[in-house]
Amino acid sequence: MNKEKIRLAYCPTRRDVFSREEAIRYSEMIRSQLEQFPIDIVDLTGINEEKLLYQDCDIQTIIERFLETKVDAVFFPHCNFGSENRVAQVAKALQVPVLLWGPRDDAPEQNGYRTRDSQCGLFATGKVLRRYNVPFTYLTNSWVNSQEFKDGFGRFLATVNVVRAVKNLNILQISTRPEPFCSVICNENELIERFNVHLYPITLNDLVLEMRRVEQEEETEFKETCDFIRSIDRVGDENQIRKVAALKVAMKRKAKEYRCRAIAIQCWTSLQDMIGIMPCHANALLTDEGIPTVCETDIHGAITAVMMQAAAVGGTVPFFADVTVRHPYNDNAELLWHCGNFPHSLARDKKKATVGDSVFHNGQYGVCDWELKEGDLTIARFDGDHGNYQLLIGEAHTTDGPKNAGSYVWIEVDNWKKWEHKIVEGPYIHHVSCIYGKCGEILLEACKYIPGLMADAVEPKEEELRERWY
Repeated sequence: MNKEKIRLAYCPTRRDVFSREEAIRYSEMIRSQLEQFPIDIVDLTGINEEKLLYQDCDIQTIIERFLETKVDAVFFPHCNFGSENRVAQVAKALQVPVLLWGPRDDAPEQNGYRTRDSQCGLFATGKVLRRYNVPFTYLTNSWVNSQEFKDGFGRFLATVNVVRAVKNLNILQISTRPEPFCSVICNENELIERFNVHLYPITLNDLVLEMRRVEQEEETEFKETCDFIRSIDRVGDENQIRKVAALKVAMKRKAKEYRCRAIAIQCWTSLQDMIGIMPCHANALLTDEGIPTVCETDIHGAITAVMMQAAAVGGTVPFFADVTVRHPYNDNAELLWHCGNFPHSLARDKKKATVGDSVFHNGQYGVCDWELKEGDLTIARFDGDHGNYQLLIGEAHTTDGPKNAGSYVWIEVDNWKKWEHKIVEGPYIHHVSCIYGKCGEILLEACKYIPGLMADAVEPKEEELRERWY
């Protein structure tokens, strides 16, 4: 997981017609608000006395500074009317997410003159950014110290986090997909060329050899993982517990070796023949540690999980689920389930949570057996076919339903039939990545900055998600 702070280019702007002094004052006020967020700020100090973008002679120097410092995003607060042409030139050169906003304008002075006209300048800049084909995020004109600005800025940071999570993404691929799973076929070449997503394949034998090294070395992480599994285990013997712990540590080592932020593993059936356990709990442990680990070598599922984790900005972890069966009594409810890979941190009742035997694969050990907690959920799926890629985005709420073996949670939506047709008619499959909380608008906005990825909101509708930015 990328835990580095977001590096933000702070590029306040003004225009000569309006008050220079007020623009400087507002630039400093806005900067003080930004310092409340966990970000690294790169500003215009030393480029000109005002630390503002307002003259052509500074444009190239500003661009070079932001490129050299490898900023993740750029913020153009309009401290008075602003310089729309200069903003567009800087934004075009950087090719990172752009935040456009200006503080509410004060009442005219007693003589009737206005000092800033920030809102008017925003209208002009929006038009010029469109002319330059620069995607941007707009926050409603609001007061500097308002909660409205703070919430909007926080959403923008989450959006930037999703975008940078996809850039230069490495995924550890452990073996090929299971033979029956044609649904998880992916185009590795397109993922590299279009999204700069790289796969690092290893064999199951590579993994087993690493497991043996882990067990022989008995380092601290292995011992601590064994202790945790024992604390919630009900049926496993010591040999099985050690295998699960060794598998978790071995996958983590391989991910670190190739600088991978997610893992997709062929979880059955060859692995059971080789080591005699299910990998589900090891997957859950890694996901809880910030390395999303998905089943059935689902590369698109791993990409989705990374995006979901980034949208939460470290607040919670995702879980990878099958969209499985309709609720027996509630027509708008559905079961999210998997053999047993849901993170322990999300369990509804941790005292009852246990690790046990699989309901499939000859009852082999290593699956998580717990229901997830109550709450709002965001559900997504990155997928594509015929060269077209989309991100399914939806939100739901947990609901009560019959007990299931393995890890599970029942969800309820407003119109399940709409979801069902959307998933079947594609380009999606039965695998989704989910995270607690409502962040559909963040995923929607992130698609704006990921070339070749189209947002596909099922519920709420796209218009409703966009209204959260207003």
